[in-house]
Amino acid sequence: MHPLLVTRHQKNKNMNIEKQIKAISKIRSSLYQQDFLLTWDKTDNDILAILKIADIMKHLRNNNYSLKAFDSGLAVSLFRDKSTRTRFSFASACNLLGLAVQDLDEEKTQVSHGETVRETAQMISFLTDAIGIRDDMYLGEGNKFMREVAESLDEGYHKQVLPVRPGIVNLQCDMDHPTQSMADLLHLKNHFGTLENLKGKKMVMSWAYSPSYGKPLSVPQGIIALMSRFGMDIELAYPKGYELIPGIVDKASENAQKSGGSFKISHSMEEAMKDADIVYPKSWAPYQVMQQRTELLKSADKQGLKDLEQECLVHNSKHKDWEYNDSKMQLTNNGCALYMHCLPADISGVSCNEGEVSKDVFEKHRIQTYQEAGYKPYIIAAIMLAQRFENPAKTLQTILERERKRIII
Repeated sequence: MHPLLVTRHQKNKNMNIEKQIKAISKIRSSLYQQDFLLTWDKTDNDILAILKIADIMKHLRNNNYSLKAFDSGLAVSLFRDKSTRTRFSFASACNLLGLAVQDLDEEKTQVSHGETVRETAQMISFLTDAIGIRDDMYLGEGNKFMREVAESLDEGYHKQVLPVRPGIVNLQCDMDHPTQSMADLLHLKNHFGTLENLKGKKMVMSWAYSPSYGKPLSVPQGIIALMSRFGMDIELAYPKGYELIPGIVDKASENAQKSGGSFKISHSMEEAMKDADIVYPKSWAPYQVMQQRTELLKSADKQGLKDLEQECLVHNSKHKDWEYNDSKMQLTNNGCALYMHCLPADISGVSCNEGEVSKDVFEKHRIQTYQEAGYKPYIIAAIMLAQRFENPAKTLQTILERERKRIII
């Protein structure tokens, strides 16, 4: 392309980005200096602002802009459960903004010697701007722990122990996985063109068979609670006995009614998949099982945990037909519903003998699931930017105008 045409093309792209940035400035959100713990605690404007900020950041990063909003600073990550995508997404988001990351390993701290949550929160926060926490192992405890940390940070900031109050990002708890569901929503928005285009779409959040037990409830709960706010027809499908936390299911039903969509529960995977536009087959443990598991974990009852696992695996094995495969895919709208998964999926014949999704169907949608996961670093970065900068539109405009390149050679 001729150099003049390249310059003109870049100017046109920048003008479009400037319009999007101006659109953010018109959104009345309440994200500044607020933790991001549950999507249902956030307003529609809060959600919309995060999506727009993330979209702009992704565009700028793809066009070689440096998005460093911090010259220095620390972000602390605390993972009480295993993680690949979310762990690296958090680290990527922090690096994108210019923050260094320190992983808090509780086994290497004074926590193992009885240090309190209140004290730990203060000690890790002297020069910290953001804290990402994953705590999804104990039902009724993960989100509670995040709020304990938040209360300690409030005290430290108000008593002038901390120069700034770090923002907390929920990287998955027992109730919600907000960065996952927000990334999924951005994927849907860009796949179908606009959020308005989601209205009337049928989305199925379905339990699927897994040869393991104890998978958190937070992903399906986060999906139904968030997606029901956008006028979609949500169907939650699972075998009887695999219920989610009742209050969150009620929240999804309320959201659907308010948004002009619908919400229903069914107990047949085949029936649920009929005419679906979007499918999300994902295993989870029954609500009652997670309650039992939590008590056994608290009491360190290893034998009780082994017995519960065996009992649950036997129960799971009765539902091996809850696999998303070609026959079920053909039931969806024109046989081509958008397949979604938070990953890693239990893929029959690949990662396990029998699982959530057949090998051929997963392979057909595999690249799209990677694209879906690729939105998460930008969602996390958008949350942190909105938490720490009172006017994120102004910050993004400054980044655009300074034209600092990430790769300078």
